[in-house]
Amino acid sequence: MRTTGAKDAVSVLFIEDDEVIGRHVEAGLRSHGYAVNWTRTGGSGLAEAARLPTDVVLLDLGLPDMDGIDVARQLRDEHSNVLILILTARSEEIDVIVGLDAGADDYLVKPFSLTVLLARLRAHLRRRPPAPAGPGEPIRIGDLTVDITARRCLLGDREVELRPKEFELLAILVRHPGEAVSRESLMAEVWDENWFGPTKTLDVTMSSLRRRLQAAASAYPPVALPALTTLRGHGYRLDPPGPLDGN
Repeated sequence: MRTTGAKDAVSVLFIEDDEVIGRHVEAGLRSHGYAVNWTRTGGSGLAEAARLPTDVVLLDLGLPDMDGIDVARQLRDEHSNVLILILTARSEEIDVIVGLDAGADDYLVKPFSLTVLLARLRAHLRRRPPAPAGPGEPIRIGDLTVDITARRCLLGDREVELRPKEFELLAILVRHPGEAVSRESLMAEVWDENWFGPTKTLDVTMSSLRRRLQAAASAYPPVALPALTTLRGHGYRLDPPGPLDGN
């Protein structure tokens, strides 16, 4: 089982042979809390992806030993859940199409700003399906366990019955503990990007989810229950409990 905390770092494999770009991007990612493994060739990048758990690959195409497109294809074949962002000077439309067809999730043309790269990363990570440390593994935060594959929610060893939309909201938030998740992202993922009903539906569903979790915590104390925090004007955040926090 994977225990997720607010300080868990996203693991980034950065495959880039340019020393200046490499140092700049590596420093920027580290300063924003990412765990970065920088390598300079396609072969070493593939070896590192096989050796270490990797959430994200930032991939240059103009590598000294092999074409980055071939690296992207092999990464996608061998690591189906990894997020692949191509960073390259190749700007022709056909290059973008080939890169995306090779399995990349996004394509940024150099020169790009670190701010844009970070924003793209946040957006992709927020929208990706659950990818626990092992296939189908539940995520545990405090005494709350969410098994996304089995669609089960437990507090301690007792199951909490949730309605479908309540569970889907919780499933998104447990994947990003301690992070703000916008109303727009929640509405798009749980309802639909083309939802035309009132966004009040989100607030009502979140209130119901909060009541169910708090009722379960009150019935079987003491438990360390994460807090569902409302961020006015933005969205919601799931705050992991402190070591002595039982509610």
